[in-house]
Amino acid sequence: MRAVIQRARGASVNIDSQRVAAFEGRGFVVLLGVEQSDTEADMLWLVRKVAAMRIFDDKAGVMNLSLKDIATATGGEEGNCIIVSQFTLYASTRKGNRPSWLRAATHDIAIPLYEAFIGHLTAELGRPVGHGEFGADMQVSLCNDGPVTIIIDSKMKE
Repeated sequence: MRAVIQRARGASVNIDSQRVAAFEGRGFVVLLGVEQSDTEADMLWLVRKVAAMRIFDDKAGVMNLSLKDIATATGGEEGNCIIVSQFTLYASTRKGNRPSWLRAATHDIAIPLYEAFIGHLTAELGRPVGHGEFGADMQVSLCNDGPVTIIIDSKMKE
């Protein structure tokens, strides 16, 4: 399972011109890709990693605060998160100019893991997590803060 975490100052997701998720202030937009071989263990590991990722500045200007930390510090006004499914994170571009999606999980594997990821991250953060719709044509807008973009792959955990 692969996540691209973008530290943001505000973000939104629209589907068919309808806003389905949004936040203002500091938070994360997480692009989430599921690979054919991913398991519940991969998903749980990645949830813990995203929830604990300390990439917000503390008072000394050092990246030392997590989503939970800034949510607590702002009384819940900040520290939000939006999860967007993105099978293209598993594009293979080794041959030719048309990407191959062979490593991306099929719907029967990807959808349950994507939905479980949202549920477990909601529980881990103790607050609702915004999200897109699996397989939908989405328009994602964000103000990448920093910019800070972190890539985490559950297959690289050891």
